[in-house]
Amino acid sequence: MSGHSKWHNIQAKKGKTDAKRGKIFTKLGKEIVMAVKNGGAKQDTNAKLRDVIAKAKAENMPNDTISKAIKKASGELSAVNYENIVYEGYGPSGVAVIVETLTDNKNRSAGNVRSAFTKGGGNMGTSGCVSFMFQEKGEIIIEKGDKDEDEIMMIALDSGAEDFSADEEEVFVVTTAPDDFGQVREALEAEGIEFIEAAVKMIPDTYTEIDEADAKKFQKMLDLLEDDDDVQNVYHSAEFPEGWDE
Repeated sequence: MSGHSKWHNIQAKKGKTDAKRGKIFTKLGKEIVMAVKNGGAKQDTNAKLRDVIAKAKAENMPNDTISKAIKKASGELSAVNYENIVYEGYGPSGVAVIVETLTDNKNRSAGNVRSAFTKGGGNMGTSGCVSFMFQEKGEIIIEKGDKDEDEIMMIALDSGAEDFSADEEEVFVVTTAPDDFGQVREALEAEGIEFIEAAVKMIPDTYTEIDEADAKKFQKMLDLLEDDDDVQNVYHSAEFPEGWDE
């Protein structure tokens, strides 16, 4: 069955420095705040919160840090006023880029995102200019190790997954419709299966190969965006050269 992921793109996210991991935890904390604000602090009645917690655990966010974030969100709801704004544009070689932000200052966010596009050899476009090239899907990445492929595939598909791929060298990729992501993830969790990644994301229909020169420019753009506290997620269609930045 066909997959939607490029493993060497995912690998680039592994091995993060402590400083970057701290920033990731801060961003996940904001997602937890918004999930609690919109659906309450009880996981059993808040599917979005369960999904964000699963995403946090896949990033190795400690359980006590997650609990503190939920308690903090519960006590600060009246003070939280983040706005979800999505920016779209192009990187080098016409790579499609979607940037999701949670911000309390949209002028600051727009300026920073535009600057990152420019410095990375791209340009920010209008709303909708590239989103039609992506599909919203749940994606669960599982390290193969010595796991039984047929068993994991049957659990995933029986619980409602759209697709299961073992094509990548080191991982299984489970793809779901956004509404089915939670039940598929929970079915796999119930069998003790751990994830490298687990999130609903924007997945490109096709990937654009870029050379090393453009990869260097584009990586600069990604680094600037990931360093921005307002930026929550960056999705793109770039296929980096094999062995890039190893």
